[in-house]
Formats: sequence, structure tokens, C-alpha cells
Amino acid sequence: MRIVLVGPPGAGKGTQAAYLAKNLSIPHISTGDLFRAHISNGTELGTKAKAYMDAGNLVPDEITIAMAKDRMSQPDAEGGFLLDGFPRNVAQAESLDEMLKAESMKLDAVLDLEVPEDEVVKRIAGRRVCRNDASHVFHVSYAPPKREGVCDACGGELYQREDDSEDTVRKRLEVYHTQTEPVIDYYRSQGLVVTISALGKVEEVTERAMAALGSAD
Repeated sequence: MRIVLVGPPGAGKGTQAAYLAKNLSIPHISTGDLFRAHISNGTELGTKAKAYMDAGNLVPDEITIAMAKDRMSQPDAEGGFLLDGFPRNVAQAESLDEMLKAESMKLDAVLDLEVPEDEVVKRIAGRRVCRNDASHVFHVSYAPPKREGVCDACGGELYQREDDSEDTVRKRLEVYHTQTEPVIDYYRSQGLVVTISALGKVEEVTERAMAALGSAD
């Protein structure tokens, strides 16, 4: 299957993408991973992307599209793929359609993970990270530490990252509404969108997603 995964920040896209890709035996293609790989390998595209990122600017569409095209041409993506973070706007969606059409391919589904805005804010703004080890992550409501403000694993101080503040989260949601929601409408007009609730346990959301994709197949 060829799938695009969309949803607001905090919807659990990365987690669901990993589970779905494994269950469907297709590669999970994340724009974040693509940027990191190209920059780490010092490719021409990576060098260009890094220059924009270092300047605090968004990477232009043509670079993102070129990276995605290169990754989708790899042998492991012949049988399908799951795109996460691409396309992020209608121009990228149109370019993806053109790429697939040139290879006599098409998308099978666009999976839309739906989460109420207040829940997104609660999920992200409630995160607390250990200063000693960023892999130690807690949540004030869903996974609180045994002692407030103290990491269970190492005793380090827990803090809220600047990116996780409520104001920042709401700004990220504004960007999502402006840039990504038109992409959902674009694909909805093609009859490709399947929307599921991303509330509940991870396994429940995965089961919901697999059932929705099965009906879209």
C-alpha cells in the first residue's frame, strides 16, 4: 500500500507510523529522518537543507520533494510506503501525484489521525523531560513521575521544553490548520481520506487504523 499519514502535532503520528509500517511490511518515510540522513551523509540536498535550517528557515519544497522522490525510488519502497510529514502543503501533494503518475502508481489512502485541539495541548504541554537524559520522558497526567519534578530513572530534574509550552503548541496548531488541513481537503476530493480517532491506547489506535486501511484497500 502507498499511504500518507496526516494529523496534528501530538496525534502520535510517529508512533503509529512505526507500528503500521511494520504491520504492512512497508518502509516508514519521515521527512525528519530524510533531512537527518541527508545532512549526516553530506549529500548535496542535505547541504542545501542544512543551510536553510541553520538560518531558521523552512526547507524549500523543491528540496523536500527531491529527497522524498529519491527515497521512494529505493528498492524497499517498490511494494509501497508510508509517508509521514510529506506532503505538508498542497503544492507538495500535487508534486507527489505527478511523481506517482509518472511511474504509473497512485496513493491507496490518506490516513487522518483526528485529535481534539484541547487534547493536543494537554498531551504536549504536559510532557516533562529529564535534563540528564532526554530519552526519559514523563507526563504530568498520563505518566507522572513518582516524585514531582524528579526523574524516576536517574533522579535528574524534569523540565518542560520550550517547544512544549502551551503558546508554542497553539502556534504549531495554527500552522497545521493553515498548511496541512488544505492537503486533507485536496485528498478528500479524490476520495482517499480515511479519518480515525487517535484517542485511546496506542494498540487501539493501531487496530482502528488497520481496519480503516483494510476498508480503503
